Amino acid sequence: MSERVETNELEDLLVSYAAGSLPLPAHVLIAAHLEMNPERQRFVGAIETLSGDALLDQTPVDLFDGDARLRMIVGKPPLPPTPPHDDPVFPRALHAFAGFSSNEIPWRTKLPGLKEYSFGEIDGCETALLWARAGRAMPDHTHEGREFTLVLSGSFSDNRGRFERGDISIANETLDHRPVAGEDGPCLCLSVIEGKLRLTGSLFRKLGDIIGT
Repeated sequence: MSERVETNELEDLLVSYAAGSLPLPAHVLIAAHLEMNPERQRFVGAIETLSGDALLDQTPVDLFDGDARLRMIVGKPPLPPTPPHDDPVFPRALHAFAGFSSNEIPWRTKLPGLKEYSFGEIDGCETALLWARAGRAMPDHTHEGREFTLVLSGSFSDNRGRFERGDISIANETLDHRPVAGEDGPCLCLSVIEGKLRLTGSLFRKLGDIIGT
């Protein structure tokens, strides 16, 4: 598995995940990543333990109308049972978020050799599943905000290196890149974008990448 992302960027994401401060799509992306990377689960568990210890050191604060809050919690209906999970591509967190399995994705063709299923904008993030045929290049682009990409199957490469199943690519306005799906097969990714993409590169290469040559 590739380790091309900056360690501090990924650790910041994991800390934000443990604190519950990520937008929903980014939270789902990290939860799916953790399912595929058990060693990172231990890192997040350690963060949560430290956070719990810090809370124990805080002075207790009385709840306003605590009895009413307790009645509200107890009176809530139980959560539905977790459905069985046997999807070889979608981690459980992504399966629950999407509401369908990896063989049921309602794709729409975006460009030749490139398909997309968009979840739309959620918590200020454009969220989508992307599928690219082997060798398919995305147009050169940079970002107005952060872009998180989790590889679900296959691989892609850019000027930083190769990303494989379970890897996260973290991009921001300092990166100008041209991701290319691996030649060994199609690449399927979950993409969460906090800002917009801006195409870069020459007009000739833009046209070639758009039509998929």
